Amino acid sequence: MASSHSSSPVPQSNSSDAFFKKETDATKHFRPVQSLPDVCPKEPTGNAGNPNNLCDSPSLVADQQRWTIYHSKVNLPAALNDPRLAKRESDFFTKTWGVDFVDTEVTPSFYLPQITKEHFASYQQEITPREKVHERCKNICTPKDTFDRTLLHTHDKSRTDLEQVPKIFMKPDFALEDSLTFNAVLPWSHFSTAGGKGNRDAASSRLLQEKLSHYLDIVEVNIAHQISLRSEAFFHAMTSQHELQDYLRKTSQAVKLLREKISKIDKVMCEGSLRVLRLSLTRNNCIKAYNKLKLMATVHQTQPTVQLLLSTSEYVGALDLIATTQEVLQQELQGIHSFRHLGSQLCELEKLIDKMMIAEFSTYARNDLNRPLEDDCQILEEERLVSLVFGLLKQRKLNFYEIYGDEMINTAKNIIKQCVVNTVSQIEEIDTEVVVKLADQMRMMNFPQWFDLLKNIFSKFTIFLKRIKATLNTIRSVVFLVLDKNQKTRDLEDTLQKNSAKESTVDTEVAYLTHEGMFISDAFGDGELPAGAADTASQRNTSPNSEPCSSDSVSEPECTTDSSSSKEHTSSSITPGGVEMMIGDDMKLTDLELIRLANNIQELLYNASDICHDRSVKFLMARAKDGFLEKLNSNEFVTLSRLMEGFILDTEQICGRKSMSLRGALQSQANRFVNRFHEERKTKLSLLLDNERWKQAEVPAEFQDLVDSVSDGRISLPEKKPTATEERKPAEFLIVEGQKYATVGTVLLLIRIILEYCQCVDNIPSITTDMLTRLSDLLKYFNSRSCQLVLGAGALQVVGLKTITTKNLALSSRCLQLIVHYIPIIRAHFEARLQPKQFSMLRHFDHITKDYHDHVAEISAKLVAIMDSLFDKLLSKYEVKAPVPSACFRNICKQMAKMHEAIYDLLPEEQTQMLFLRINASYKLHLKRQLAHLNVVNDGGPLNGLVTSDVAFYTGNLQALKGLNNLDLNMAEIWEQKR
Repeated sequence: MASSHSSSPVPQSNSSDAFFKKETDATKHFRPVQSLPDVCPKEPTGNAGNPNNLCDSPSLVADQQRWTIYHSKVNLPAALNDPRLAKRESDFFTKTWGVDFVDTEVTPSFYLPQITKEHFASYQQEITPREKVHERCKNICTPKDTFDRTLLHTHDKSRTDLEQVPKIFMKPDFALEDSLTFNAVLPWSHFSTAGGKGNRDAASSRLLQEKLSHYLDIVEVNIAHQISLRSEAFFHAMTSQHELQDYLRKTSQAVKLLREKISKIDKVMCEGSLRVLRLSLTRNNCIKAYNKLKLMATVHQTQPTVQLLLSTSEYVGALDLIATTQEVLQQELQGIHSFRHLGSQLCELEKLIDKMMIAEFSTYARNDLNRPLEDDCQILEEERLVSLVFGLLKQRKLNFYEIYGDEMINTAKNIIKQCVVNTVSQIEEIDTEVVVKLADQMRMMNFPQWFDLLKNIFSKFTIFLKRIKATLNTIRSVVFLVLDKNQKTRDLEDTLQKNSAKESTVDTEVAYLTHEGMFISDAFGDGELPAGAADTASQRNTSPNSEPCSSDSVSEPECTTDSSSSKEHTSSSITPGGVEMMIGDDMKLTDLELIRLANNIQELLYNASDICHDRSVKFLMARAKDGFLEKLNSNEFVTLSRLMEGFILDTEQICGRKSMSLRGALQSQANRFVNRFHEERKTKLSLLLDNERWKQAEVPAEFQDLVDSVSDGRISLPEKKPTATEERKPAEFLIVEGQKYATVGTVLLLIRIILEYCQCVDNIPSITTDMLTRLSDLLKYFNSRSCQLVLGAGALQVVGLKTITTKNLALSSRCLQLIVHYIPIIRAHFEARLQPKQFSMLRHFDHITKDYHDHVAEISAKLVAIMDSLFDKLLSKYEVKAPVPSACFRNICKQMAKMHEAIYDLLPEEQTQMLFLRINASYKLHLKRQLAHLNVVNDGGPLNGLVTSDVAFYTGNLQALKGLNNLDLNMAEIWEQKR
């Protein structure tokens, strides 16, 4: 059966061996040399779907020593005719391996359905008509007579014999390992009992063996017949083989001759040139190896060099060296086994440098901020600072300014503590052994000592802020230098890109001209050749003299070995302090990050101002716990306020931004001061009013000087002059802008109090609005209280006056007029110190002015009412009879004279005249009423004469009074007009 794979009467196209395929390409003159088939033909794989698929066969060359399953292949006749078998009739299956074979029932699969004949019923119904038609056509058609009758007869006979052999043995995919094929060849029905011991089974086995032997004989006869038919072709092939060997021998001799000629040509023409190229390659490789070794030696010295740089605090140089070495290791020394750990070591060293720089910057900040606070504001070791900042920026440690901020807070605390300790140590009254806490020791100081301490703290803080500003300005200048370098680098890159684009355009033009067969000098006139083209042409002209190189084998020139170091272009920059630094291109910081860092550094300066203010506020609050600041007098508080305002302005000038904490604390203390200031003066005014007897007081010279200073246009308390040898006598009246004012002592002190309010506003501008409100309240209080005491007669009970006289009323009116005179001046003073949005508060002065005018009018009405009641009382008893003047009119004139005597020296002449005109009108009204009651008319009779005489007496007496001689009395109104 195995021989059937290699014997066939006609070569089949579907043969499993490529050896039997015909040449399909007729255009080829020479067929390719094909290898002879393997001794052992390939076994079929059993894949029914692809008959040409062959399983992997063993190779006689590669698999001689390896046993595979193909070594077990045995010819079937040899197996059947084995003379070594003890019994010929024994079943060869059960003789060797079939002893242990047991027929078991295979469990049907759950995934495969049970197939029965009913499943093929529809197919049989469909194919049966077609099969009948096919048989009918086959009977009708006659076979072609294309062969010789003898061959056909022989062929038919052999075909008839071969038809006895089942078709399954003729299939190209015949394989016993296939279960279906095995069951078809060896039915299990012949081996139902194990070992074949039954008689029936033994007979069946023998029958099957005889049948297979018969099939083998048929096949062997046909094979022998086929060989005999092709004997002529075999001998022809042998003859062709001898001819082919002659052809091969001649070809071999020709090839040998050709090789000898090629060898001679190689020695004469190629060997020298190739040797030159080989030596050039060797030289370049040696140069490259030498440069690599030099580079390796340099890299090997990196760590000692870094240690040396770190010993001198050259952090930027050390970091640059590490970065350059890392780049060299990754590009030019990649794969060097001896440097396999150097990269990680450099990374660890870089991390160590980061920690060292942060620690160094922290130490620098501590030393810079804690050095003695003298007037020297120079930067401490500016070169060291700039180097540290560049190193931190290079490593992207952008939060280093936070370290400086923490040191600022600690230093601010230490400044106050040290100042307190130094001051306390100089005061003998404070026993530091008894009073241990610094806060308690500070509270034992009096105001001058504490004020000097605060002044010292403020001066220290001012120097402290100036130093911080200088240091932070240096840091910001470094950041801006890096930012400027980034901008210049971008501009340079843009310029290079534009130039490269232009050069590429010129190269294209030159290439085109060269391709067209023109010279560059012909296309461009003299002097018109672009710079890029000139450079290109010069490079091309010099290229023939250059050393030949190959991109595959020749290394870079020696000058390119240091490419990594030449890539880092550096530029020199000078900081504001005159320190020159080299800025490399490897600071990969974006503009946004640098701008944000610069803003954070500027914000750190603002924070420094806030820190100083916050510490000062805590210092003030520690002293104010026992109410010390509230007990200060005006001068002391003004001095303290000016000191704090000066410090606030200094810090704003240094840092460029307002800090509100100290200003807020000052405002809070100022509010407390204003409350206490106002309460003290209001209490003082209340006591003065309660003790005022409302008599005209003498005006001391100092009060006149005070008023004169206000008349000059400035509101301020005059300085106390040294006591003169001759004391100035007090004046009777207060002269204000040429007018005499009779006042009481309370009003003189009130004017001084008002000026104290105004001066306090000048000294402490922040309390202007509070002072305005408090002063308005004070003026309102004086008006209401004086009204209660005089008009309301409260002075009778408070002071013990027997009565409120007209003189008291006139004096009160004049005092109110004096205060009203100063209200516009006070208003203008406050208006000049208020913000425009605060002008609405000035309406308080308008209300106060109206209240004072109303009060003065009420006093005038009260004086008229007194005389009116007198007229009503006297004239109601008037009788027209002799003697003339009557007693009633004499009494009236006497009371009028007393009134004039009481008020003339107190009130101005104009006010006196207006007052007496009103009194005269009241007199005429009452007289007219009494005359009408008495039926006395202006008829020229005796009664009329008597009344006229009395009226003439009244008129003469009234006009005889001082200042009333020109008074128009119009006495004709006392008579009823005739209708």
